[in-house]
Amino acid sequence: MADSGELREVLASIDREDPGLCAFLDVWHEDALARLPAASRLPLAGLPFAVKGPTGIRSYPARRLIAAGGVPVGSTSVPGPGTYWKTWGLGRHGRTVNPWRPDRTPGGSSAGSAAAVAAGLVSLATGSDGAGSVRVPAAWCGVFGLKTTNGLLPSPDRSGLASAGVLAASAAEAETYLRCVLDDYAPAPALLPLSAAYSPDLGFAETEPEVAAVVGEAVRRLVAAGVVRLAGGGCDLLDPASAWLAVRGGDVRRSEAEVRGGDVRPPEAEVREENDRRLDAFFARTPLLLTPVTPNRPHGHEGPGETFSTALTWAFNLSGHPAASVPAGFTADGCPVGLQLVAGRGRDAELLGAARAVERVLSGWGGPLAQVRPPRR
Repeated sequence: MADSGELREVLASIDREDPGLCAFLDVWHEDALARLPAASRLPLAGLPFAVKGPTGIRSYPARRLIAAGGVPVGSTSVPGPGTYWKTWGLGRHGRTVNPWRPDRTPGGSSAGSAAAVAAGLVSLATGSDGAGSVRVPAAWCGVFGLKTTNGLLPSPDRSGLASAGVLAASAAEAETYLRCVLDDYAPAPALLPLSAAYSPDLGFAETEPEVAAVVGEAVRRLVAAGVVRLAGGGCDLLDPASAWLAVRGGDVRRSEAEVRGGDVRPPEAEVREENDRRLDAFFARTPLLLTPVTPNRPHGHEGPGETFSTALTWAFNLSGHPAASVPAGFTADGCPVGLQLVAGRGRDAELLGAARAVERVLSGWGGPLAQVRPPRR
C-alpha cells in the first residue's frame, strides 16, 4: 500500500534521477496524488506504475490497473519520430540511456518503461510488443518482460502483430499486472521439472558467442537445479524477417489477394505458414521453448548497424505465442542478457508460472537485476 509520503518519494526519485536517465516523457505529480485517496481503498492500494508513451494512459491495461487501484505516475519514453530503428527512446530530457551502461541503448520501443523499472523508479510499467518491444528492453535493462498471447488483450496495432505487455521488477510483480488486466485470471504454479528445448539461434540467427554463452550457462543451471528437463528435438524456424516486414506493411495480404485462385503463394506467406506448422508441432510435444532474447548485447546510441536485434523475438509476434524475458546474467563488459521463454498460445498463466520458477534459480547469482541496482550515475 502506498501512502502519500511514499508516493511523494516515488515522484521525488523520478525528478531526481530522470534528468540523467531520460526514461519519462511526463510526470503527473498532482494527478497521481489526487488519485491516491480513492485508489488506496482498492486492491492495488495505490501501487505506483508507469505507462508506455504519450497515449499509454488510454490503453486497456492502464485503465484496468487504475480501476484496480493503481496510480499512474507518468508516461515513459519511446523512439522519436522519423527513426528507422526502434531500440531506443527519447524522453523529456533527451535520449534514454541504459541504467547499466549509459553509453548503450535500453532497447525499445518500450525503452523508458524498462529503464524506469531497472532504475527502481517504479516496479511495474506497461509496454507493448510488436516485434520484441517489451522483451528486448527487458533483456537489455535486466528486468522481467512479458508479451501476452496475440489477441488476448486489445492490440495497439492495426496489423495485429503487437500485443500488450508489461515490464516489471520480477515475474511475481508481473503477475499483479495479469491479475488486473485478465478476467478470471488463475495462477498456474510450475510443475517441475519443466520439459523444455533450448535453441541458441532458432536455426537461422547469428547469435553473439558471449550472449549464447551467458544464456547457455543459465540453462545449464536450470537443468542442474531440477527446474528444467531438456527434451529431445529443437525448434528450427525459417528467418521470419521478410514475413514480419510484409505483414507490417500489409504486403502479404495484398499478395494473397493477387494470386487467389491460383497455385502461387507469396514467399512471405509461405514462411509464416511453415513457421506456424513447425511451432505447432513443437508445442504439441514440448510445452516450453528457451532461447536468448536477442542475438546481440545492447548497442550504442548510434544504432544497431545491420543487426536485427529482433531476430529471435519477432517470430512469436507473427505466430501469436506468449513470450517472456527473464534476466540471465551479464556479459564481461557489464551488459545484461535475457533468457526468452515461449509457451503455447493462451498459456500465459503457465508461462508466468514457469518464469517464476526459472527466476528463483537464476536469482542465485545475486538476485534479479532489478534488485541489484545499476550503479548511480
